[in-house]
Amino acid sequence: MTRLIAALTTAAILAGCSGGNPREVTATAYNSVNSQTKAGDPTLTAWGDTLKPGMKAIAVSRDLIDDGLTHGTEVKIEGLPGTYIVRDKMNKRWEDKIDIYMGLDIEAAKEWGKRTVTISWKEKE
Repeated sequence: MTRLIAALTTAAILAGCSGGNPREVTATAYNSVNSQTKAGDPTLTAWGDTLKPGMKAIAVSRDLIDDGLTHGTEVKIEGLPGTYIVRDKMNKRWEDKIDIYMGLDIEAAKEWGKRTVTISWKEKE
C-alpha cells in the first residue's frame, strides 16, 4: 500500500509539470552559512545569484546542467510542495545530485539528510 501511495504521489507531481523530464537523483540540503561554502559570501551562488532565506532554490550537479537543468529552470521535487528554481551549481565531483536550499535552518537541512527523489522540469525554449 505504501508503494502504491508513493507511486501515485510521484505520478501526480510529474503530471503537474508537463513536458518534464522525470529523473531520479540524490537530494541533500544546504544552508547559506560560511561552514558550507567555499569562501566569501555564503549567500552568493556560483551563477552570481544572491540567496535569501525562504527562497525555493536548488543547486544541481553539472551533469544535470548538461541535461537541461540550467540556471533559472523550474523544477518539481517529489515530496515537496511548489516549484524550485535552479540558482546554483555544485562541484564537478557530484553526479545525479541536487542540493535543496534551506536558508539558515541548519536543523531542517540535517533532518532532510540524504534522500533519493524524482525531479521533473520543463525544457527551456
